[in-house]
Amino acid sequence: MKKIIVILGPTSSGKTKLAISLANEFNGEIVGADSRQVYKGLDIGTGKDLSAYDVPYHLIDVASPNSQFNLVKYQKQAFAAIDDILKRGKLPVLTGGSGLYLQAVVDNFKLSDSKKDLALRKEAEKLSAVELFDKLKKLAPKMAVRLNNSDKNNKRRLVRYLEILEEDKDFKNKTGGKKYEALIIGVDCPREILKQRIAKRLEKMLKEENLIGEVETLRRRGLSWKRLEAFGLEYKFVALYLRKKLSYEAMAEKLNIAINQFSKRQMTWFKRWEKMGAKINWLKNNSSASRIVKKFIRKIKKG
Repeated sequence: MKKIIVILGPTSSGKTKLAISLANEFNGEIVGADSRQVYKGLDIGTGKDLSAYDVPYHLIDVASPNSQFNLVKYQKQAFAAIDDILKRGKLPVLTGGSGLYLQAVVDNFKLSDSKKDLALRKEAEKLSAVELFDKLKKLAPKMAVRLNNSDKNNKRRLVRYLEILEEDKDFKNKTGGKKYEALIIGVDCPREILKQRIAKRLEKMLKEENLIGEVETLRRRGLSWKRLEAFGLEYKFVALYLRKKLSYEAMAEKLNIAINQFSKRQMTWFKRWEKMGAKINWLKNNSSASRIVKKFIRKIKKG
């Protein structure tokens, strides 16, 4: 079986830095697993520091923010990128904080590229996100439990999942045989330290990197307020500030709280994945990552 490295962790944990370091050390290339970094122009708010990438990267900046990029598209492109990297004799390093994207690749979800159901969409317009999620939960409880809070509150995504289930009633039970043997490394970080990092990173985004200017630019390029808010977190709260629905101070405070809540949900997802059978090697010290990867590679060569 072909081998890949997976680096996961909550926002601001340092997983990208570790992934780049390992890719450099082991002749690897990065494959992103971030549901927002796939979009061009969403740079500051997603922490997409491309200047830090001194190795080739994939699945970053692959879609227009005006278009819809779903799980089916992600999985298809991620498989293509990983297979290409392997074919060239390099090591794929899959990294990101989007649990659903990571699981779709590692566990090989059998996804259906179903067509849009206009009748279903018209009916769904009358329902709230809560009602749509309840409907999804009844149809596919195992699938519903995998969704993060952003998905649960996004009507467009919920309708898409319902469309997939309409076409493929057995979707909720389908995972294929795994395509790759994955060494999963989790970047663990004490909650207090993570809170400090999140606050520091947010302050840098707002005061040094001009996050507000980035959102204004996206707006000028034609993105609706609704679309900006759908991207969540930084884009949602800055959009509310620009529309004068929040003061600057309230925006910064609420955004800091929301990012911390999001990081907790990410960890909840990863822990749930462990309960489902994933073996995650949690690191207290990133220096041990190299040793773990070396051992994995030796195992590959012996096998």
